[in-house]
Amino acid sequence: MLIAESLRIGARLTDVPLQVNKIARIEVSTAVTGQPRQWTLLGFAAEENDAEDLAEQMAANLAPTGGWYVNYNTATEAFVVFPGRVFRYPRGQAEGRREAQDHGRSIGIPEPQLDWQD
Repeated sequence: MLIAESLRIGARLTDVPLQVNKIARIEVSTAVTGQPRQWTLLGFAAEENDAEDLAEQMAANLAPTGGWYVNYNTATEAFVVFPGRVFRYPRGQAEGRREAQDHGRSIGIPEPQLDWQD
């Protein structure tokens, strides 16, 4: 799931074909300073062999302020991408998830938003 508002102004994701499979607008009660209260959610799919390239592009294109991240999974790995930082770990691995959540907390992401599935 990608939150459209999390992308920095001028962001461009290129050379990784994405299939958008869901678009939704929601009101968020856990928004923090720098985050709007309405979000546009984009559910997406990509080829598994593009997962690493996609993570690097997203890390370079997420807004550096506002406490944003994007997460997605391959069949075997979880990717949690923050501005300038990528966490990649085997799905279900508690240590990898904890490290990503700790980083999220350190950049101001509230606990209720650190609830991705892996």
